[in-house]
Parts: sequence; structure tokens; C-alpha cells
Amino acid sequence: MCAEQLAFFREILEAEKRSLLDNARQTLASIQHTETDPDPNDRASSEEKYLLEFRVRDRERKLLKKIDEALARIESKEYGWCQETGEPIGIPRLLARPTASLCLEAQERRELKHRQYDH
Repeated sequence: MCAEQLAFFREILEAEKRSLLDNARQTLASIQHTETDPDPNDRASSEEKYLLEFRVRDRERKLLKKIDEALARIESKEYGWCQETGEPIGIPRLLARPTASLCLEAQERRELKHRQYDH
């Protein structure tokens, strides 16, 4: 992958990281400024809303880790290469999922194996 392509994907990943961190800060600020509802039904609704928000943030936390790993691969010049086969991942796949570390075939094999062991 050429330097321009690496710079392009670095910017995409860094922009996504900034967005996720901004979301986390907004959630924290929102929770810090929330007053406790005296009505049990209102309090339960608020707690359910925050529980959902925390689930979303947990998924985003996992995505942040993948983004950091992808940025590290860019720095080490390993970005765009399948970590399992050593083959190119492919620009279309990276455009769809910039954090991808496996080529499509390797990812499909992993998902198939995962499904087989889950049943």
C-alpha cells in the first residue's frame, strides 16, 4: 500500500476515534448532570436508557481498541495485509471496514469455524 493510501486510512481511523471519544465524553457529561427522579417509574426509565447507552459505549470501546490496533499496523507498515494469510486485504474491504485485519476469505473461514463451535 502506498503512502497516500496509508495516510487516507489513517485519517479515516483517526476521525472515527475522535468521534467515538466525543460520544463517550457527551455520555459522561449527560450522566453527571442527571438528577435522580423521585418517581420509581421515571427512575426505572432513566436507568434503562443509561443501560442501553452503556452497552453502546462498551461496543464503541471495543471498536476503539481495533482502531488503535489498525493505527499501529499503519505505523508498522503491516496495514492492508491479512494477519492470517499474508495476502492483501483489498481496498474495497478496507473502505467498508477500515479496522479489518483479515482478508475476506480468512474472515469467512473464522466465522464459519466460530458458527460450527457455537452449535
